[in-house]
Amino acid sequence: MRTSIYTAILLLAFLNYSCGDEKKGSDSAEPEVKTVEQKFEHKAEKIEASFKDEDLSMIFSQYIDLKTALINSDAAAASQSAAVLTKAFANKGVDEASLSTVKKIEATKDIEAQRSAFVGVTHTVEELLKDGLESGKLFKQYCPMAFKNTGAYWLSETKEIANPYFGEKMYRCGRIDSIIQ
Repeated sequence: MRTSIYTAILLLAFLNYSCGDEKKGSDSAEPEVKTVEQKFEHKAEKIEASFKDEDLSMIFSQYIDLKTALINSDAAAASQSAAVLTKAFANKGVDEASLSTVKKIEATKDIEAQRSAFVGVTHTVEELLKDGLESGKLFKQYCPMAFKNTGAYWLSETKEIANPYFGEKMYRCGRIDSIIQ
């Protein structure tokens, strides 16, 4: 019986010591956990295609800059890219309706309005690219969910899907519709 009492006392002492709420020493501190938010950022790939004239090369390069700004949901950068693209369109002699569409992107800071106008810019650039490639290939891509499931196209320098109509929300939503060669 005495052994049972000693065993019970030792067991209680052990449990009290091992489960105590006291700190185990003054040097032991809990590690501090910091959350670092990482900003989403898409970077354009190098354009491997070459064009038959320098104006067209400039237009496509600025189009990719604009698309990248929309993917990153950066309205200010989209506006700046649209301003440069407006000049490139004017140098190429595109029609007033196309110039007006790209100027809408330049004039607004509303990313959704910019994305909506980008549909028209894409159509203009695609028309300019007909018989404009000297070598390489470009990709016409499509998102069926853009604009409340009406869908929208964009052009890309790479096969990788990077959706300018949803940005990081649905970054990879889309498919390759055709290859421009």
